[in-house]
Amino acid sequence: MQPSGNLHIGNYLGALKNWVRIQHDYDCIFCIVDLHAVTLYQDPAGLRGKIREIAALYLAAGIDPKTCAIMVQSAVPAHAELAWMLTCVTPVGWLERMTQYKMKAAKQESVGDGILQYPVLMAADILLYQAGIVPVGEDQAQHLELTRDIAQRFNSLYGDTFVVPDTSLPAVGARIMGLDDPTQKMSKSTTGAGHAVALLDPPEKIRKTIMRATTDSNPAVDFAGAGPGVLNLIAIYQAFSGASDDEIKRRFTGMRYGDLKKQVAEMVIAHFDPFQQRYRQIVSEPGYLDGVLREGAERVAPIANETVRLVKERMGLYVA
Repeated sequence: MQPSGNLHIGNYLGALKNWVRIQHDYDCIFCIVDLHAVTLYQDPAGLRGKIREIAALYLAAGIDPKTCAIMVQSAVPAHAELAWMLTCVTPVGWLERMTQYKMKAAKQESVGDGILQYPVLMAADILLYQAGIVPVGEDQAQHLELTRDIAQRFNSLYGDTFVVPDTSLPAVGARIMGLDDPTQKMSKSTTGAGHAVALLDPPEKIRKTIMRATTDSNPAVDFAGAGPGVLNLIAIYQAFSGASDDEIKRRFTGMRYGDLKKQVAEMVIAHFDPFQQRYRQIVSEPGYLDGVLREGAERVAPIANETVRLVKERMGLYVA
């Protein structure tokens, strides 16, 4: 995750909750991608604060630094080094086809090269550790497919070097939409007051945001004709509760929207009360976060450095 904006329930349900679930099934690396964040200008002090905030949120959610590595991208220089070597085998046309690049380019008069090269750096993040599975949200599926293409192209040019990764998407909650506009994915970069519930929002703010959520013109929940706003609220409740489709239909069919929103809000508040308590405890422990991040980088650096050494060797670059 990028250390910019505020992590919200879409990030939590689409990624973080899933990461906690799988951390004991695989050898996991969880990266805070600060190099990706600076493709757009970031206030330096703010960025440093957000890096620590994201690390604390990972830990509060239940990611165990004794089981897996939590690290910051820029703390392992091999990320940037491999990204350059992969850039040299990636056709520009592949990058210009990326949906996120086209969307961002359409909104700006001048686009920094970092935005174009963003998917190559993401590919480096993955291929550097010979990752077998990457648990990404649907919005990153195209970037993961590009990573596979880059790995296959490099392997065809220089011999078998990279594992070609697969993807893993959670079955529920993979794509949470904006509460103010349920036709658009909930986003950290959208600043509207009613758009998202942030993971550190206090209970009254959570309740206020959800009670203002867009629904539709029906007076109550009708699954056959429910609008996207209603379905989004129900998806949020289901993802937090773990209820089955049949249980959800029995619970909410015919329920008026005010009552639906109250139940969703109370579910979210109850879930994040212990989460926020853990977060406050983590950030209050002097030196703890820095130790976790330092140990995470030290754990993964040998893997990263070996991949860079192998890539240099295959490409004919100087290897000391």
